[in-house]
Amino acid sequence: VQLQASGGGLVQAGGSLRLSCAASGRTGSNYIMAWFRRAPGKEREFVAGIASVGTTTYADSVKGRFTISRDNAKNMLYLQMNSLKPDETAVYYCAFRYGYSLYSGPNYNYWGQGTLVTVSS
Repeated sequence: VQLQASGGGLVQAGGSLRLSCAASGRTGSNYIMAWFRRAPGKEREFVAGIASVGTTTYADSVKGRFTISRDNAKNMLYLQMNSLKPDETAVYYCAFRYGYSLYSGPNYNYWGQGTLVTVSS
């Protein structure tokens, strides 16, 4: 499975961005996908995840502002980010994990290359 993330860029604080991730290869039908991020000097952290049936989970810090979604027919993953904050400047990664259950840990099977989001104050 290959993942290609896109949509990052420069945005002012309070602004919005939409990230996309295209999955290709032998994905099968039962898998979860997620977004992680790594800010400068910090550990990678879970942002949001979505199961194949559409159930979702979010980090507390982004609840109410970020929305994860997926289009199974197109093997696409999205992250709508609203009310962005400067400390959310990070490289955002999409990730793929075989299975049914939502999972916020680091053990994903495949990772995208990351897309940089810069939030200016």
